Amino acid sequence: MANARKHPGYTDEHEALRRTVRGFVERELRPHVEAWEEAGEFPIELYAKAGELGLLGLGFPEDFGGTPVDHFARLVLTEELCTVGAGGLIASLMSHGIGLPPIMALGSDALKQRIAPAVIAGEAISALAVTEPSGGSDVANLKTTARLSDDGARYLVNGSKTFITSGMRADWITTAVRTGDEGMQGISLLAIPGDAPGLTRTKLDKMGWWCSDTASLYFEDCEVPAANLIGAENTGFMGIMANFNNERMMLAAIALGMARVCYDEALAWARQRTTFGKPLVRHQVVRHKLVDMATAIRALECTLDDLAWRLDHGEVPIPDVCMAKNQATQCVELCAKEAVQILGGAGYIRGVKSERIYRETKVLSIGGGAEEIMKELAARQLGYLH
Repeated sequence: MANARKHPGYTDEHEALRRTVRGFVERELRPHVEAWEEAGEFPIELYAKAGELGLLGLGFPEDFGGTPVDHFARLVLTEELCTVGAGGLIASLMSHGIGLPPIMALGSDALKQRIAPAVIAGEAISALAVTEPSGGSDVANLKTTARLSDDGARYLVNGSKTFITSGMRADWITTAVRTGDEGMQGISLLAIPGDAPGLTRTKLDKMGWWCSDTASLYFEDCEVPAANLIGAENTGFMGIMANFNNERMMLAAIALGMARVCYDEALAWARQRTTFGKPLVRHQVVRHKLVDMATAIRALECTLDDLAWRLDHGEVPIPDVCMAKNQATQCVELCAKEAVQILGGAGYIRGVKSERIYRETKVLSIGGGAEEIMKELAARQLGYLH
């Protein structure tokens, strides 16, 4: 689907970025993505290639090797990466997008200097660890504990995390822990090194996102230097919450990019595949499916462009971001379902983008806050319970 949006927030600089990312995709991703999906991982060297091009630094301060950009640039980056049709590749390659912001927002200058430059250069990998086996969206009741040693030199962390993107490879894991009383007031954030004593990791196999690195993490008296505390003790909850807006916008952008891929693949097939003596697209029922897909995609484009504009102008539209994430995941679910239906038997064969995306849709409606949680958070923010 042609991506020629006319929102005033898009500039020549955004289009230049789009061309840069598109070149990276064509050179480094598209020729290899099928092999990486089958292998269940992509080469770790890909981080350095993305870092050298400056893609990992978008949105981060220049002092740490980054490039400050607006939300439109973030949409461009994510949507263009999605053209390969492999969400797991984007999720792991860009996992620093959720692992690094809490450090940049709350961490000491020394901690930021230790972590950020290497991550932005692609020399180290960053992950975020919040979800636990006992619960995901219920962050205020997380159970992993961190107790300060008697000499105050280190924390001893005990507990576990699961469904952690880049969990096996991460050199730095931004981890939510309980340092105080029950509830949100007792939560802190720690930057845990991947080689910390007492940390073990187990790879998870998934329905989709095959080449994404996803893991469960186990902490048994895991030793973490006290200097790795991100911000003040017991103030981590707000850092986690502030990070959710960006994560949900990123997930919505991934959904939009994947929906476009499904539409393009289905349209190309409908034009070349002949049934009952004429191309599929000549059948009204198929044309109407394509129109439904195009309608959902265009509506989502407008929603995300509006949110990008508002975020860049200082608004914090939490309910709108929650609703946009749900709109986005419903859009990609529709497009993937209809694309596979239009493709018919071909849509059920591995190597077809729509087949892969069809398997990936549910992770987008679960990750970053499940669809049901998004509705409830939006309802509360809109004052329905007042």
